[in-house]
Amino acid sequence: MDPEGKYAPYLSTFKVENPQRTWPDRTITAAPIWCSVDLRDGNQALVQPMDQRRKLTMWEMLLKLGFKEIEIGFPSAAAVEFSFTRYLIENKLIPEDVTIQALTQARSHLIERTFEALDGAKRAIVHLYNSTSELQRRVVFGKNRSEIIDLMIAGAETIKSLAQKTSTEIMLEYSPESFTGTEMEFAVEICNAVIDVWKPTPDRKIIINLPATVELSTPNIYADQIEIFCRNIKERESIIVSIHTHNDRGTAVAAAELALMAGAERVEGTLLGNGERTGNLDMITLALNLFSQGVDPNLDLRQIKEIRAVVESCTGLSISPRHPYAGDLVFTAFSGSHQDAISKGIRAMQENGTTRWEVPYLPIDPADIGRKYEPLIRINAQSGKGGVAYVMQHEFGYELPKLMHPEFSGIIQSISDKSGAEVTPKQVWDAFYSTYLSVEEPLKFIRFHSEHGRHETDAELVDYDTVKATLVVEFHGYPHTLEGHGNGPVDACKRALENLPGIKFRLVDFAEHSLSAGSDAEAAAYIGIEFDGKPGRIYGVGKHPNTERANILALICAVNRAL
Repeated sequence: MDPEGKYAPYLSTFKVENPQRTWPDRTITAAPIWCSVDLRDGNQALVQPMDQRRKLTMWEMLLKLGFKEIEIGFPSAAAVEFSFTRYLIENKLIPEDVTIQALTQARSHLIERTFEALDGAKRAIVHLYNSTSELQRRVVFGKNRSEIIDLMIAGAETIKSLAQKTSTEIMLEYSPESFTGTEMEFAVEICNAVIDVWKPTPDRKIIINLPATVELSTPNIYADQIEIFCRNIKERESIIVSIHTHNDRGTAVAAAELALMAGAERVEGTLLGNGERTGNLDMITLALNLFSQGVDPNLDLRQIKEIRAVVESCTGLSISPRHPYAGDLVFTAFSGSHQDAISKGIRAMQENGTTRWEVPYLPIDPADIGRKYEPLIRINAQSGKGGVAYVMQHEFGYELPKLMHPEFSGIIQSISDKSGAEVTPKQVWDAFYSTYLSVEEPLKFIRFHSEHGRHETDAELVDYDTVKATLVVEFHGYPHTLEGHGNGPVDACKRALENLPGIKFRLVDFAEHSLSAGSDAEAAAYIGIEFDGKPGRIYGVGKHPNTERANILALICAVNRAL
């Protein structure tokens, strides 16, 4: 590939000089005015555009999320667009605080048809546009700058005239389409011409929308363009500066964020970014980016799965599992180091009782958008010991001692290596059960009894604070009654088991906890041993309503695994 000579750098074609830029020092502290264009710009990008049923479903979702401005269509372009606009108005489906928006080109008959469609609405935005880019003026329309301005003025005057005659409260919006492909001085000039026709005031503002119809440059250049425009446009206090970014370079969200820092006040986009080519601005991502910085987006995004389901159903498009915030896997960690950090972060918050969200690798709390903690950590060949321990604790209530993590994670790792696939929580549990809770060979527990106090043995008088354990087991199918003395039941049983041939070991780790709340809760016990002739540490697990019994079962499990 050799792009030199075929593709010209953006700044070699369009001069954007902003030595007085101030936007890099600003932060976004409030949500913009949101305008959804799912029903128009998003709809025109679909292989199968939405029918009225799906349009209504999308409309209802947008209302539920809290959008107050919604571009419902291009009513002069197609009968289905016109009829949907009429359906909303005639069936009184537009809430009092919601303003519908209709797009029109700068042609008189199209503008008249638009007003016909909007008749009877309480309030509406009429969105006028014409292409101003240097490339389209030269290649598509064959018109010079003055001819493009004349075309726009004719349309603006028609809209102004019709707006004065209708009972609908009309707000005016103008878009110099392909703003990013338009020379800065010409973009300001044509928008000033619109202002001269519409004569906005601070009490009756108009919207000037500056679309990156095609994303041609890096987001910082778009921010410079917005700041230059805001600095040079006339009647700035009477204008709402709006942006409409597309995603051709994959940076529509970044461009929108920087444009808001540069002075824009309003944003047009779609839910999850559907749109022509690579899409429109993803408003959900932008809104939740604000949310992650402590800024209320003024949209109700508490049920992201429902939002995604509606978008997929209405558009026929699938959402990537890695789509920001909405994807199935965005709150899931497979990497062992990530799993360990997430688990520790959540535990630290619980222990500290803090409400400030501070969990590594998770920019927001999944619960805030209707997601759950359960799928945060999943297991595959890339996972580590912390992830396996997290699944055991959060799925099944077993808090494996830290020194046991490598042993059990190695067992799960071998399962994943053999299958080459993800290991499900059920597979993790099945491996845990078969490894630790169902092992009864060669030692099988029958019963146990302990006595505290002074005990005489054949050799000596045992001290008063020791325990005498009587342990009945089967060893290789034969019954044995074993006795041992120790500083507690576990130690005493350990000494009892060492009466059997070939059994000699040391106790090196011990932990226990309740598996649930209440007086009838079962206890889980974990015992690590070092067995003579066997490398490393070997763990056993026991479970029983009686804590002492759970400990003895864990001890026998460890010995069985060593044998």
